[in-house]
Amino acid sequence: MIESDVLKFRKTEVIDLTFVLNAETDSENTPFIGQWTVEQHLESLTNEDIHHLIIENKNGDKVGYVILTGLLDSNKVICIKRITIQMKNKGYGKESLKLIINWIFEETEAHRLWLDVKEFNTRARHVYESVGFIFEGTLRDCIFKGNKFESISVMSILRHEYKSNLLFNSYR
Repeated sequence: MIESDVLKFRKTEVIDLTFVLNAETDSENTPFIGQWTVEQHLESLTNEDIHHLIIENKNGDKVGYVILTGLLDSNKVICIKRITIQMKNKGYGKESLKLIINWIFEETEAHRLWLDVKEFNTRARHVYESVGFIFEGTLRDCIFKGNKFESISVMSILRHEYKSNLLFNSYR
C-alpha cells in the first residue's frame, strides 16, 4: 500500500492491537495522543471509512501506527486521526508523514488532509509544518483531561499546496 526504502505501511491486524494499545498507553505518548478502547480499535479494522495501519521499518520492526479517517467523506477531506511512533529520534515520524501525504494526494481524490495537535506538543507541530501542514487555528480548552482543559491546534495541507511543494517531488 504505502512504502519507501525506509518504511512500509500495512493494514493493522487483530494481533497487532497489543502493540497499538501499548503505544497509546506508553508514558512518552499519553500526554500527546488520544486513546481508544480495544473495541474502538477492533471496529476500525473493518470500517471502510478508516485505514488503521502499522508502520514498519525496512527490518520489519513495528515502529508505529497511523489511523486515517474520512476515506469516504463526500467533501474529499481525510483526517490523520492518530499517528504514533514508538521508535523515536530516527526520522520515522517525518518519513511517515511524507508517505501518507503523498499516498493521499496521489492515490485518493482528497482535496484536504488535516489533523489536530495538542497546543503544547511543539515537537510534533514542528514536524507537521516541516512537511507542509499549515496552522489553521486553535480549539481552546476543548479536551478535559485529568483535572484540566487542553487546547488543540488544527493544521491542514490542501492538494494544490502538496502539488507545489518541492519536498514531494521525489515521492511522486
